[in-house]
Amino acid sequence: MIIAAKLVDGVDGAIEHIRRFSSGHTESILTENDATAERFFKRLDSAILMRNASTQFADGGEFGMGAEIGIATGKMHARGPVGAAQLTSFKYLVTGDGTIRP
Repeated sequence: MIIAAKLVDGVDGAIEHIRRFSSGHTESILTENDATAERFFKRLDSAILMRNASTQFADGGEFGMGAEIGIATGKMHARGPVGAAQLTSFKYLVTGDGTIRP
């Protein structure tokens, strides 16, 4: 496993680092500050954004989708006839309270 980690100055530094090195799948922030969490959620465009929760929850089964059969980080993955439903992209926002997965 490879991670990109860096000591940064504030949430804006973290957002800049994530934008540069992220896969666009899952990001997480640990903060008690609501304004900081809101800024993190609004300024990042990953598929799953988490606050005070382990990234181990980024799983289809945890989201109630059944067994995970694949991971997509792109926004457009429709094939064949495309209607409004196929043009919809999701961004999941997860809030925990120091929640971890055993």
